[in-house]
Amino acid sequence: MENGTMASLMEELITTLRGEQETYQALLPVVESKTQAIIANDLTKIQQITELEQEAIGKVMMLERKRAEVIKNMGIVLNKKVSDLTLPNLIKLLEQQPAQQQELKEIHTELTKILNRVNSVNGHNKNLIEQSLEMISYNMNIIQSTRIVPGNNYTRNAGQWDMTASQTGMFDAKQ
Repeated sequence: MENGTMASLMEELITTLRGEQETYQALLPVVESKTQAIIANDLTKIQQITELEQEAIGKVMMLERKRAEVIKNMGIVLNKKVSDLTLPNLIKLLEQQPAQQQELKEIHTELTKILNRVNSVNGHNKNLIEQSLEMISYNMNIIQSTRIVPGNNYTRNAGQWDMTASQTGMFDAKQ
């Protein structure tokens, strides 16, 4: 029964990992398009992309819970700690089943590649957003400093500023 149970769990694991791989594969062009939306400062597009990302994250989280459950069950069947049942270790354990071993190897390789690519693009997007926020902060500081120090526009009363309503950021209610 142990072999049948283990084979069934392995198939479930492979199916779950394939689901994760497909989800990340579909997510990659989404995060790549986010780069262009960030550069173009297209807030509507960024919001749409973020919603798509959230959907994918929800799906991945569901698959991750399933994967963790399968790995836990494998640990029970094999009498091993869950922490010892990493994909590379599971691949080694499948020496007697070369077809499943090869399939798990391929999934592991592809999943690693796609995750690295998604993480790389997300890191790039994060840097672009941080640069954009720094530029906004810089511009806000310039705007605020020009309101505070309008120049050397003193009146005859040397302690008073001669500032128009537009320089103070206030409007003239008399107009």
